[in-house]
Amino acid sequence: MWKEEDKKLSRTFKFKDFSEAFAFMTRVALLAECHGHHPDWSNTYNRVHIDLSTHDSGNKVTDKDWDLAKAIDKLI
Repeated sequence: MWKEEDKKLSRTFKFKDFSEAFAFMTRVALLAECHGHHPDWSNTYNRVHIDLSTHDSGNKVTDKDWDLAKAIDKLI
């Protein structure tokens, strides 16, 4: 579930292994490119942490972030 705090949406996803986590990141990258909106994220083995905020709106959460978050959730 996405959490909105500190002017960003955040969520950590857990996968079976690194390969699944990396495949997810690849799908998110392509999706983000289509949305013209790109996450701040990190990957450690089977976990992917994503932060979303709209930089050109003063680094705050906007509809653009929620739209991308909903689209990312559909990848799971």
